[in-house]
Amino acid sequence: MRLIFFGTPDYVIPILDKLHKYHEIVAVVTQSPKPVGRDKIITYSAVDSWAYKKDIKILSELDIKRFPKADMGVCASFGMIIPKVIINNFKFGILNIHPSLLPEFRGASPIQATIIAGSDPAISIIKMDEKMDHGPIVSSFKSEVLSNDTFETLRVRLFEQASEFLINLISNYSKGKIHLKPQDENLATYTKIISRQDGFVDLAKDDPIIIERKHRAYMPWPGIWTLVNGKRLKILEFKNEPVTVQLEGKKPISYKQFVTSQFLTS
Repeated sequence: MRLIFFGTPDYVIPILDKLHKYHEIVAVVTQSPKPVGRDKIITYSAVDSWAYKKDIKILSELDIKRFPKADMGVCASFGMIIPKVIINNFKFGILNIHPSLLPEFRGASPIQATIIAGSDPAISIIKMDEKMDHGPIVSSFKSEVLSNDTFETLRVRLFEQASEFLINLISNYSKGKIHLKPQDENLATYTKIISRQDGFVDLAKDDPIIIERKHRAYMPWPGIWTLVNGKRLKILEFKNEPVTVQLEGKKPISYKQFVTSQFLTS
């Protein structure tokens, strides 16, 4: 089957590898190269680099006139809204891979929300429509959260699992063997783009279980932090209580050192 892949970051590469093994990827659509870091070095996306090495057509604009003929699109962490005119250009539409059990945790931060809620992580594969994470469900599966999972480790594992799951799914879907299930809008919940402020915790009031989950969900960014005498205190390690902390402008120290030190009064 001729496929066009929509995606950008490194953790979706296992999906590309698996699709490339069993299907013909005629193009990838990925975000344009961007200046990165203090030196503003122009950096290409992981999907762009993957396609370049394999001599596959690379598109950075949603211009349907430049799209080669393809039977289906597959989308994973693309980062842009795909218009209806492009979705409808494919005989089998576009399958979108979303890391939650839709309609729960639609939006930008489903994995972080899953960890904080203590829910089972999952992958849903939907037939995309013009609304965000809204289309009918083709299939889904649940996974598990390990006790030491962070946002990044869980994300990598979920997309690796999705790559295996997708291959059989595409075959059955294209042959009309799968009955699509509309999402129940009454059960829909939404997530947002994470901000630095979301990492704030109140050590005196917040449940240590929730703080620990936030610590894993927001690693490496924005991390969790609190305020002490008006200064930001980063909590670098948390196990039932802070283990390692770093006051702004200072070096990391143990929390026990911190509470018995001059930092509390300085």
